[in-house]
Amino acid sequence: MERAEIDRRRERFAHLHDDGLFVMPNAWDVGSARLLASLGFPAVATTSSGHAAALGRLDQAITRDELLDHAAQLVAAVESPVSVDAERCFATTPDGVAETVELIAATGAAGCSIEDYDPELDRIDPLEPAIERVAAAAEEADRHGLVLTARAENHLYGVDALGDTVTRLQAYTDAGADVVYAPGLTSRGEIDRLVTGIDAPVNVLALPDGPSLDELRELGVRRVSTGGALAFTAYGALVNAARELQRSGTSTYAAATLSGEVRDTAFSGPR
Repeated sequence: MERAEIDRRRERFAHLHDDGLFVMPNAWDVGSARLLASLGFPAVATTSSGHAAALGRLDQAITRDELLDHAAQLVAAVESPVSVDAERCFATTPDGVAETVELIAATGAAGCSIEDYDPELDRIDPLEPAIERVAAAAEEADRHGLVLTARAENHLYGVDALGDTVTRLQAYTDAGADVVYAPGLTSRGEIDRLVTGIDAPVNVLALPDGPSLDELRELGVRRVSTGGALAFTAYGALVNAARELQRSGTSTYAAATLSGEVRDTAFSGPR
């Protein structure tokens, strides 16, 4: 891909965060990315859990090289900007974080994220080291024109401390993050506290018991993503269809198959 096209995508992705709300669904492979892009979403993200599932693994079980290859494939497959779920950036030091962001930039991605949960220690990072890691990622992302999303993982790992989440996300903003994200929040009041208490665009994870898009728009949320939900919804449909075959010997599941029109539109692009 030409450098000018990469720059256009990055500029377009950055401007999406200027005002209003947009939905950035998470794709787990090239086919899902093309389908989502063909439906008109202005940007697409990767999903660590969905990518891992596509490889027959659980979340946090892919390598950096696998992530980079995956990101490059999705960037090449769609014309939409792609933001990369980079988990912990596969590094234990700020320098290592910066290296990962540089490698993500080389894929042509328009953005990436960094989170503050350490799976090896099964804990949320202490604040100061977490800030240092975000600062390193932000500096490298800024050098390449990537939008950096900083994530506070408290609410995915049983730390019900909204005050700490707000403190962390504001600190990450001060360290250079462009967007903040606290996956797992469903309360309007909690989401409102993020939006009003942090000087950065807020991303919210769409959840079944969370606010609707209209409600999130009213709260001032700028971006909504789906995490691994679309991937596991698709896998759930596969399992339910297979069980119908096993248990009743029928194939009524095929009535909900992807239409030929949608398939042909999404999959007729360059190989």
